[in-house]
Amino acid sequence: MTEAIALVPARCGSKSIPLKNSKNFCGKPLIYWTLKALQESKSIDRIILATDCESIAEIAISLQFSKLEIYKRRPENATDHASTESVMLEVIEALNLNINSFFTVVQATSPFLTINDIDSTFEHLKNNGYDSVLSCVRNKRFFWNNDGAVNYNYKNRPRRQDFEGQLMENGAIYVSNIANIVRDKNRLSGKIGIYEMPEYTAIEIDEEDDWLMAEMIMKKHVLSKQITKKKIRLFATDVDGVLTDGGMYYGENGEEQKKFNTIDGKGFELLRNRNIKTAILTSENTKIVSRRAEKLKIDYLFQGELKKLAAIKKLSLQLKIPLEEIAYVGDDVNDKELLENIGFAACPQNALQAIKNIPNILILEKKGGEGAVREFIDQILELQNP
Repeated sequence: MTEAIALVPARCGSKSIPLKNSKNFCGKPLIYWTLKALQESKSIDRIILATDCESIAEIAISLQFSKLEIYKRRPENATDHASTESVMLEVIEALNLNINSFFTVVQATSPFLTINDIDSTFEHLKNNGYDSVLSCVRNKRFFWNNDGAVNYNYKNRPRRQDFEGQLMENGAIYVSNIANIVRDKNRLSGKIGIYEMPEYTAIEIDEEDDWLMAEMIMKKHVLSKQITKKKIRLFATDVDGVLTDGGMYYGENGEEQKKFNTIDGKGFELLRNRNIKTAILTSENTKIVSRRAEKLKIDYLFQGELKKLAAIKKLSLQLKIPLEEIAYVGDDVNDKELLENIGFAACPQNALQAIKNIPNILILEKKGGEGAVREFIDQILELQNP
């Protein structure tokens, strides 16, 4: 059986956005999205991350993807001037890859690439007898050069819906076979097919403005389709480090104090207006939390609760709400078991790395006590079916 190998080149260097591949993008390192799609694709047998960067390698290893292996690329093939082909040929030779294997190159900077895109690209290649397939988008802009209009007749300007436009590489995925790559020293050769992806996937994440725009597009076109499938009926949260900044404050008489954020409080009101039940779970037992829960009109308060998953399972049975329809946000090791078994898990930016490494967890941009809970609530409400 022919093996399908995916190469993901990821350098440390990036002049426009430092450490771009490991920078947080929609709650995860940018490289996570590409690796996750490849891991879950039925078409891919092996994933080779070729990097010169220890931090990228560490992030990738922490994901614990079964198909993934790390390859340390040579310094000369990790420069600004090194071609992707040079890395491809290096990996093929160094790992002595089977000449008959399928070989796909996927860019770490293509977070819009989905499992369906990967599988469809392979089907397109196999079903149509292509030697290579690349992904493109259809661009319906009118182009000019100094000699005039390039791709249309300006005297008879077509309507956009009647204009075929031009196909443009979006750099997301290229599929070929190793024999052709070795022979032609190129990712494409022979009979070449095109797999067309949506126009929004054309954005290149090279500058900070590109990054902000790409995150908006990712939330609208990719994440919304994933999360809307998760109907949330119960929202639960930890307290210290999540609803608070985790600090310990004491008054003049030694009384303990906690710092909450009012915008988180408004979030619970918004949940209540959408008939989503709320709960607080904390291993401590204080009057401060009781008063805060009462003010926020929290439906269920669990204090002194060390076994949070067991508590939520019991509540799940009581309310007849499956775990898949429960969201939880936590930050520390006592939240880990619950976060791993819940339908929609999130953690604030200040969470422990062990929590951030939980597969599919949403890493929020804000820290605990600074509006992280509200950020999570807003995402849930935005992406739920009205």
